[in-house]
Amino acid sequence: MAKAPRTEWDPYAGGCPSRDVLDRIGDKWTVLVLGELANSGAKRYTALRRRLDGVSEKMLTQTLRALERDGLVRRTVHPEIPPRVEYELTELGVTLRGPLLALTDWSMRHMNEVLEARAAYDQGKEAAHESAG
Repeated sequence: MAKAPRTEWDPYAGGCPSRDVLDRIGDKWTVLVLGELANSGAKRYTALRRRLDGVSEKMLTQTLRALERDGLVRRTVHPEIPPRVEYELTELGVTLRGPLLALTDWSMRHMNEVLEARAAYDQGKEAAHESAG
């Protein structure tokens, strides 16, 4: 596979392909799939689906295919009957473990503050709406 030429990417510039990567990495299901594979190693589709509460088969399949296409996840089909398919992080996917762990840690540490800010915002919006009406 030919490597793309090394380029300085600017995610703030329209049309920059790094935006696609940021969209992929920032997607809810992507973060959860990568996190689960980082924590547990190779997993079968059904085990991933059980672990990721609320994900549909369609969304999990789309997410895994996109991550495989981006080189972050490896799909391995074991020649058994019935075939056994496993998903695991590639070397490139493993490099995301630190940044995603930092985001997860931040969200867990600051969740109460975020919930308080949301409640205060929503109360302010309700008060403004009532006084305007």
